[in-house]
Amino acid sequence: MAISFTGIGSGLQVNEIVTALVNAEKSPYQARVTKQQANFTTDISAVGTLKASLEELNGSLESLGDIENFQKRTISGSDDFVSLSSEKNAQTNNYSIKVNSLAENHKLTSNAIAGDEAVGEGKLTISSGSNSFDINVSDTAKLADIRDAINDSADNDSVNATIITDDTGQRLVLSSKETGAENAIKIVVDDVGDANNTDLSGLSRLAYDSDTASATYAENLNEVTAATDASITIDGTLVASSSTNEFKDVIEGVTINAKKTHNADDDLSKATITENNNNVAAGLKSFVEKFNAFIDLSNQLGRSSAEEGVGALAGDSLLRGSVNQVRSMLTSEFSTGNGNTDFLANFGIRTERSGKLSIDSDALKAAVESDPQAIQTFFVGENDGDGFVGQLDTVIKGYTASDGIISSRIEGRETQLDKLQDEVDAFNSRMKKYEERLYSQYNAMDILVANLNSTGSYLQQQLANLPGVAKKSS
Repeated sequence: MAISFTGIGSGLQVNEIVTALVNAEKSPYQARVTKQQANFTTDISAVGTLKASLEELNGSLESLGDIENFQKRTISGSDDFVSLSSEKNAQTNNYSIKVNSLAENHKLTSNAIAGDEAVGEGKLTISSGSNSFDINVSDTAKLADIRDAINDSADNDSVNATIITDDTGQRLVLSSKETGAENAIKIVVDDVGDANNTDLSGLSRLAYDSDTASATYAENLNEVTAATDASITIDGTLVASSSTNEFKDVIEGVTINAKKTHNADDDLSKATITENNNNVAAGLKSFVEKFNAFIDLSNQLGRSSAEEGVGALAGDSLLRGSVNQVRSMLTSEFSTGNGNTDFLANFGIRTERSGKLSIDSDALKAAVESDPQAIQTFFVGENDGDGFVGQLDTVIKGYTASDGIISSRIEGRETQLDKLQDEVDAFNSRMKKYEERLYSQYNAMDILVANLNSTGSYLQQQLANLPGVAKKSS
């Protein structure tokens, strides 16, 4: 950079002059660039806001694009005896339900055995349901050792073992992990001690097989709780059983969980299945709210009046196109099945003079109750993506997708901003060189003037010293 002076020789204010000249070059350019940058930034912000509004509008219809959200069912009647739930394939109807019995886990307990007594040598084969596993018992094993061996067996996924100690000694308690008659516990003993596998001595004290026709029949354990299935009666005559307390699809599309048995003087449980189309009204309410917000935003961005000012996208074809395409969907026909078509307006969606939408709840309710299948087809379509929701999704994503119109617009503006910044950097570089050149020129002039002044002073001094030159009195 050139060294600057302050006009010592010439008396000129070099710094002020150079600054003024540089600013005279910079100011118009900076004003123009600042305006361009502001315009590009405002445009990016405006179309970004428009994109967000369109995405919210599209998202508001997500539930109405899923066939599973139509023609749903609501079931009532859950009480102290049963809890009820339903799927959409359940048919509207009423049913009485009586819980006859609950499913129970099988529980067995041994007779009292001293805690320090060796139970007996041999092998236990324990089974419950489809699971069976062996436990080898040494001649020194206590009841606690047998408990641990059962619980720790890698092959055991059906039985829990514990010990209860009372005044008479320890008792081994076995419980099936699953409920139902099919999960009854069976214990076959190979008693090495006396070779009798069913008597009440040695290891065979733990034998239990309730099948009287079996060669291993023995009931040497006490049955605390029988392994039983749950049972319910539907409408007084239809009896159903389950190994658990859950009854699924006994009534098509309905799940019944039995919680408590009915006594003779208890009122029967009542299940009532009705249609539930609340999701249609909820989905359309959300759509109308987001559409109206979209219209408010588009009016704000596109306004052009002396009173309200000019919007960021006034006269913009992108804004105008997005609004027109979305509006066109509201007046388009879509299939309702069987070769028929209909309009959104016939489902109670009204267009107000302001351009916003409103819902006629009575008209919507009547349309849904009259033909729920037609409503479903209108929104979801007969084929994937050809209903109102799918078609609107296609229109909106034409603007909001990563390769859509709005994204392309934003990318273009960002490219323009980058290019403009490159131009600014180049301009600043030129201005720096211009400033250096001015300082160099003015500094050279200042030095020249200083030299001339010095020469003039010298000449005056020499002339004054010449003989016969009278000095001017001061």
